[in-house]
Order: sequence, then C-alpha cells, then structure tokens
Amino acid sequence: MNRIDEPIEERGYWGSKAEFLLAVAGNVIGLGNVWRFPYLCYKNGGGAFLIPYLVFVVTCGVPLFLLEMAMGQYTQEGGITCWQRLCPLAVGIGYAGQLMLLYSCTYYIIILAWALFYLIFSFKSQLPWASCDNTWNTDDCVNLAKRNLTLIWTTQINSTSSVTEFWERRVLSISGGIEELGKINWEILLCLIAMWIICYFCIWKGVKSTGKVVYFTATFPYVMLLMLLIRGLTLPGALQGIVFYLYPEPARLSDPQVWMEAGTQIFFSYSVCGGTLIALGSYNKYNNNCYRDSLLLCLLNSGTSVVAGFAVFSVLGFMAHKQGIPIKEVAESGPGLAFIAYPQAVAMMPLPQLWAACFFIMIILLGLDTQFVGMEVIMTSVTDLFPMVLRKAGRREILLLLFCLICFFGQLVMVTEGGIYVFQLFDYYSCSGASVLFMSVFESLAMGWIFGAKRMFDIIEDMTRSRPNYIFMLCWKYLTPFVSLVSLICSLVKFKPLTFNRSYVYPSWAYALGWLLALSSILLVPGWALGQLIAGKGSLKQRWLHLCSPDTNLPLTCKQPAEIQEITFTTEMEDLVRSSTKEN
Repeated sequence: MNRIDEPIEERGYWGSKAEFLLAVAGNVIGLGNVWRFPYLCYKNGGGAFLIPYLVFVVTCGVPLFLLEMAMGQYTQEGGITCWQRLCPLAVGIGYAGQLMLLYSCTYYIIILAWALFYLIFSFKSQLPWASCDNTWNTDDCVNLAKRNLTLIWTTQINSTSSVTEFWERRVLSISGGIEELGKINWEILLCLIAMWIICYFCIWKGVKSTGKVVYFTATFPYVMLLMLLIRGLTLPGALQGIVFYLYPEPARLSDPQVWMEAGTQIFFSYSVCGGTLIALGSYNKYNNNCYRDSLLLCLLNSGTSVVAGFAVFSVLGFMAHKQGIPIKEVAESGPGLAFIAYPQAVAMMPLPQLWAACFFIMIILLGLDTQFVGMEVIMTSVTDLFPMVLRKAGRREILLLLFCLICFFGQLVMVTEGGIYVFQLFDYYSCSGASVLFMSVFESLAMGWIFGAKRMFDIIEDMTRSRPNYIFMLCWKYLTPFVSLVSLICSLVKFKPLTFNRSYVYPSWAYALGWLLALSSILLVPGWALGQLIAGKGSLKQRWLHLCSPDTNLPLTCKQPAEIQEITFTTEMEDLVRSSTKEN
C-alpha cells in the first residue's frame, strides 16, 4: 500500500468511566500531596492553614479544574488545538502549558530514579543508610537509629546523620556546586533508563494502554498510604506529631506568605493551567458529566492531602519521640522528607525493610502516574496538531520514542555529581508559581471575557444536562483572575533567590538561566497573541474580532449565542413556508 493511502487511526476514547477517573486522579494526586501539603500545613498555622487553602480551592482550584475539563470534552482536542478552536488569540496559553509540561517531564522523572535506587537497597539485610560502617561514611557520621546517640548528635556541631550521608555521598555523590558537574553517576543513570522504559510502555498505545495501566498505578498507592497511616498511628509519639501538624495558629493568617503558599499548592496539586486536564477530558464522550467528575476529583485530591499529613506527621512525631528533639527539627519538605526524614524513621522501626519498601513503592507509583500522564498530554497535543501525519499506524510509537530520547539526553546533566543543583534550578523556576499564576490570569480572562463565561455555562449544561452553580461564572470572570493576580504580585514582591541546603548560593548566571526558563513560557502568551495580530489580514479591529471568535465548525451551542440561534431558526422557518407556498 502506498504510504499516502495509509489509513488514519481514530483518536479514540477512554475504555470506561473508571479509566478516565483513575487517570486524572493518578495525575493530580502526586508527590506534592505527600510531602508538600503536610509541610506547608504545619509551617503556616496548622489547622488555620486550611482557611486560605479552602479559599483558593473555591476561587481558583475547582473553577479552573471544571473549566479545563469542559474545554477538552467539548472540543475533543488537546491542549493547543483546543485553544485554536475556542479562542485563537489565546493559543499561546496552549503552547506555554505544553512547554511547562516538557520541563516537568525532563526533571520530574529523576525523583523516580532516586526512589528506585532506594527501593533496591531496601531489600538488603541491613539498610545501608542505617549505619556508619560504609565506605562513603565520614568520621562525623552519627547513626540516629541507635539508642542514646541524641546527646552525641546535639553536642557535635559537625555531625551528620548516616541517612544524610547516604543521600548526599552515595546517591547524589554531590559536588561543591553547579559549577562542578563532575562525572555521571552510572547507578542512578541505569535507574533512570529503567523508569523511562516503564513510562514508554505505559502510554505507547495512547489511551488504550494508559487506561489499563492506571487501574494499578492509581489505586495501589492508596493501599500503601493506608498501610503507612495505620503503622504511623500505632507508633509512640504519633499523637504529638499529629497535634503539631494540625494545631491552629490564627495569627499566621495575617502573613501574606501563608496565603501565597496556599495558592501555589492548589495550582500545583490540581494540575491546572498546563493543559493536562484539557487533554485528559478530550477523550471523554460528549455527554459525560464533567461537572460531577470535577467536584469528585477535587474532593479526592484535597482529602488525600489531609490524610497523607496524618501518615507523615505520625511518623515524624515518632522520630522526635525517639530522638528527644522538637518535631520542627525533623519535619522537612520535598526530597528532604522522601530521602532523609522518612528513611531515617523506618530505620528506627521493627521490620525496617518492609516499611522502606512500602514507602518507596508508593513514591514511585505516585510519581509514575504524574510522569506518564504528562507525557501522554504532550503526545496528544502534538498529534492533534498534525493528525494527518501522526495518526497513521506506527508513527505514534516512533514519535513517543523520539520524545523520550530527547528528554533523556537533556537530563543527563542531572545525574552528574552536580546534577542536584540543576534539578533544583528546574524545579524552582521552570514550572514556578509565577509561571502558573500568569497562566491562570490569562486563561480565566480569555475564557471568562473573550470566549464568554455565559457561553461556557451553556456548553456545560448541554453536555451534562445540569447547570453549574453560578459561583463558577463569578470565578471565571472576576474572582479567579483577581486572586491569581494578587498572588502573583505577592510572589514577586516576596520572591527569594534559590539556595541549596540554606547555605549554597547559586552563581549569577544560574539565576539568569532560571529566569530564562520561567520567562520562556510566560512570554509565549502575549508574544503569540501579538504575532497573530500583526500577521493577520484586514484592519486591526477585524483581526481582533477574528482571533476572538471560536471555530465555526464547533457545535451550535458554542459558535452562536442563543439570540442568534433564535433568529437563524426563525429565518429558516420563514424560508420553508415561502417555498411551500410557491409549490402550492
């Protein structure tokens, strides 16, 4: 058969409602729920932190979640072509979101490689991070898993725990700074290759394979989390940790930093403004009740964050109890919790190998979902841009392989001795709070004002046969852009340059590179809109109106307001009557 005559494969749908719900749940419920939310909660007022958290849930999280889900389901398009059909002026939002996802796919999988490395060592007869008798340990190493060492730990200023030395000297082989990249850590590189192979085969057939994989990857972490929660609550000192986690400090609510961190947490944990929900929703049938699904998934996301806090802080309370030190000295966020604090805790428990394996399996599965769904979203968006070329048999697999190889070679620098510094640079700037908040402002203004919140309400009602609460219209037009803009301004005013371990200060060129990563997505939105206005034909007003008009091939619900539909219907009826009169 001639290659030109090769059949175009159908775009496809989710095999069942459960596949869709598990795919979205697996994406939005990730490592941030386990290691970031509990830390922010205790740091920013305990139970009082839930007030700003819920404010952002209502004004930004749930409205944007529903908006993006409905956009994808209605247009049946990915994160870029969706904007081309609804609001061509705002296509830059789609490209910016995919660029942020590309950055995320490049560095996020490194966490999974580290977790796989720890998981392999969890099956040893003695956990290597639980002793100071290894080749990588220094003379200042202290094993906190043994009894009566708290005094030594607190009196020796230069002491480092065996867990910290395993993380920094064995896993990372950390250098003195980003200027000293050093050699590649081949063991971590092999773990990274293994994770890429797993991710490739999770999505190589599109939603047909993704939908089946999520039955395991999205549900099994809950089994692990439940086991860790039950074990944590039975440990001595657990109650002390939970009280520390939730003890309310209302005075903290007057600090703008608390509100800003609550907003940032919502945007990241709900996976909004990156095009992920648009792509996942686009594989739904037109009449799927995306309104009910959005509310359910948002409730599940926030509920998981709160429950994970109990699991984490019960264990941190146990650590503080064993060592006789305040909880704030063992409570950490980010990689510090996953690769230092929690491994140290399991080393103090009976059957440490079992609990270490459970924890790192949970970390891998939580991160794996987020990683391969992000890859699927990029593949969907690119394929929808060039459907006649990329939807032919075998081409998706080749494109996916090329995508994996590009990301893999781009992240080799992160598995060097100075790789952790590059990793933090990407994590802090490329998908930063400022970038996401910019996207939120642009997205809500484009859909709430240019496309029209009323029109989107009609679309959701037509798809779901139920009209959303009126508060969503208020959010899309007023509350979401206002709250996002205020949070953005506060984040820029309160911005602190990135440091490593609170001591290492990056060189000026590294900060410049970080801001270049952040601005590369931010400037795409106004830059694309300006370029389209300049390149268009006709007067400036005509070009503006054309770029603000949705695709005429969309269903009637979208392309024409209700009053125009009524006029068109009346005109058609009059023509029909006239033709009947002539025939008679």
